[in-house]
Amino acid sequence: MPATERLHTEREFHDQQADYRRRIYAADGQELIVNDEGYLNHESWIRPAFEALGEVRGLRVLDFGCGHGIASIVLARRGARVTAFDLSPGYLHEAMLRFRLNGVAVQALQADGNRLPFADASFDRIWGNAILHHLEMDRAALELKRILAPGGIAVFCEPCGENPVLNWARRRMHYPEKHRTPDEEPLRRSDLQALRRVFPQMRVRGFQFLSMTRRFVRQHRLNDLLDRVDRLLLSRPSRLHLLCRYLVLTLPRSA
Repeated sequence: MPATERLHTEREFHDQQADYRRRIYAADGQELIVNDEGYLNHESWIRPAFEALGEVRGLRVLDFGCGHGIASIVLARRGARVTAFDLSPGYLHEAMLRFRLNGVAVQALQADGNRLPFADASFDRIWGNAILHHLEMDRAALELKRILAPGGIAVFCEPCGENPVLNWARRRMHYPEKHRTPDEEPLRRSDLQALRRVFPQMRVRGFQFLSMTRRFVRQHRLNDLLDRVDRLLLSRPSRLHLLCRYLVLTLPRSA
């Protein structure tokens, strides 16, 4: 799909998602109030990914593809000077409403992650969740390096597409909250190679190898057991990380 057509499809899809969500939070305003601990714990990779950012107080932090704006609020409450952008006007509307109701100051704007409207070295930290796999990786990697200050760190949480069994399940099985654009694909090894060419010190950590079954199995004891086994299996660098459901990518920019 041509880049301009894909951009339009992505924006339209997420605007539709935002419109659906707007009907939900119009009926229940409490949905817009952010509980930091709830967000950090809602997926097993979120808290470790936040820890990879390090101390953010007083730092310039970009929420890259902010979506609902929840991460921006958590970052702002930690004392970061947050800028947030998203491709979708619908999501930006939701995010800005959420910023106001949660009493945080976040600068928000609409932008395309492949072509960012920021000056060189604008940010000390960059955060993103499920956004890089929507982009042209070679171009996005260069843009990330350009806007990240020397010594800065970018952290992204991304679905991984190297497990053939998981890929089959993604195509064939239906589970709660399964929403994707028609041409959306998880990160592949070639995407990681493109990132590593620009960020040679990139660190990759996998989450939910066995416990990826939690997407459609709702037995808490079983999921807790699988989480413990995963922590043991993934405690060291290995090929297993690329077979996980999600990856946390830490991208340090050399000084």
